[in-house]
Amino acid sequence: MIGRVIHLHAAAPPKPALGQACNGCGVCCAAEPCPAGMAVSLRRSGACSALTWDDAQARYRCGLLDRAAQLGTWPARAVARWIAAGHGCDADIDTAAAD
Repeated sequence: MIGRVIHLHAAAPPKPALGQACNGCGVCCAAEPCPAGMAVSLRRSGACSALTWDDAQARYRCGLLDRAAQLGTWPARAVARWIAAGHGCDADIDTAAAD
């Protein structure tokens, strides 16, 4: 059965196993926004508008978290908690590369 297609940068790292450390693959945020992403994207499905590609690190980043970090420690901690940063991969999504 073929599911929904999400488009990711060709250099994006492969999705880690559920519970493993985030590696910036972007699968979770490209599939659907988290609660914080829903607030900034104004959508409940589809890719989060805060998802950004970092060429230097060849990985995806949360633009909302990056912007909060510019405002200081407290905003960055609040957003990190809201998006569950540091709690491991929670995207229970099977992935397969396009042919």
